[in-house]
Amino acid sequence: MTPDRHGSAIVEFPNDLEIVVTREFDAPIELVFDVLTKLEHVRKHFAPFGEEVTVCSIDLRVGGNYHFVFVTDDGTECSFRGTYLEVEPPTRTVETWLFEGWPDAEAVESVDLDETDGVTKLTWKLAFRDKAGRDHMTKFDGIEASFDNVEGLLRSLLDPKRTVAG
Repeated sequence: MTPDRHGSAIVEFPNDLEIVVTREFDAPIELVFDVLTKLEHVRKHFAPFGEEVTVCSIDLRVGGNYHFVFVTDDGTECSFRGTYLEVEPPTRTVETWLFEGWPDAEAVESVDLDETDGVTKLTWKLAFRDKAGRDHMTKFDGIEASFDNVEGLLRSLLDPKRTVAG
């Protein structure tokens, strides 16, 4: 039985422009990469608190775009989009990142994966172009909840008898 790592993300601020979140998953790197980049999986984990994902498009290639939208319980539409700058399966993606609710806070997002003994470490970084953009990021519970959703989905894929929530 693998440990439950819910709530184990580590959030750091290495400087005034960046946010770095690290999180481990008890799954092979290839599967973690697929769960983070394939439509059928992203639809299931992207919305942090079980909201409905209404748009999910991914063109996973350098120069390709992604767009994810979910709607919160109070009807707020949360739209994220960007363009892939680097795609190196199964270890790395780099893309522009824009939450349309903060149009002046564009960033570069990178996701790096490294596997050791069946545990994949994810390092997620947002690098904003200015401090004002980074200052929008005052809450991280949605990021942590999304990574908890990834863990649940990975567990269900590794043991199909389990439910996604389990």
